[in-house]
Amino acid sequence: MSLSEVELSVVIPCYNERENIPTLLVRLEATLVPTGKSFEVLIIDDGSTDGSGPMLDEARASRSWLRVIRMRKNSGQSAAFECGFSAARGKIIATIDADLQNDPEEIPRLVPMLDEHGVDMITGWRRDRKDTPFRRWQSRRANAIRNWVTGETVNDSASSLKIYRAHAIKGLRLFRGAHRYFPTLVKMRGYKVHETPVKHSPRFAGTAKYGFGNRAWVGIYDIIGVRWMKKRFIRYQADEVSLEPDASHHIESR
Repeated sequence: MSLSEVELSVVIPCYNERENIPTLLVRLEATLVPTGKSFEVLIIDDGSTDGSGPMLDEARASRSWLRVIRMRKNSGQSAAFECGFSAARGKIIATIDADLQNDPEEIPRLVPMLDEHGVDMITGWRRDRKDTPFRRWQSRRANAIRNWVTGETVNDSASSLKIYRAHAIKGLRLFRGAHRYFPTLVKMRGYKVHETPVKHSPRFAGTAKYGFGNRAWVGIYDIIGVRWMKKRFIRYQADEVSLEPDASHHIESR
């Protein structure tokens, strides 16, 4: 499949989600094939140790639209996203989690919103979040703090259900924890973002791989870093001087 033929790439980080993979693939196929659009699904195996690897290899043999990228060691969700964005060939890139708390069926509904709202990114808001009370409280506090420090107004920046025009996210170098700041990072590049409520489901199987203890304190450093980046981010526009009036070349920071 050539680059020009791929309309949609779905990038999915996956770490020890063996119990969810079969259902995830069935639902993706049932959702994306009827759209009639050319698509690919990239599952980024982030060093899984639960047998996810062989299962994905077997699934790939019977699904031409499935691509599997295997991280050589567990590197974290942000690294998996960056790897997937770099490899994606679609003009539009969608992202979801592998745990099926993000519904794949939402993707065809969200993609047209890019044109409807004239934006470069749609970010999902898990307004009715199906998690434990503590996890919901934790998310609300984290979003409030992120918005207060970074000057944002995003209700749910850490939701993985997002849609991008490829140019808005490709080439963006990430840092650990950057996936919680994608709306801000995309805006910093001069692109437009629209937030919309999305469906959120209870975890289909397995257990969450990240909790309060392994991200709370790291998040403080991330917030300070993003605030610093916003203050110091370089923006410019320029044109290469040419003797031919119609041959000038526009240069812009992204």
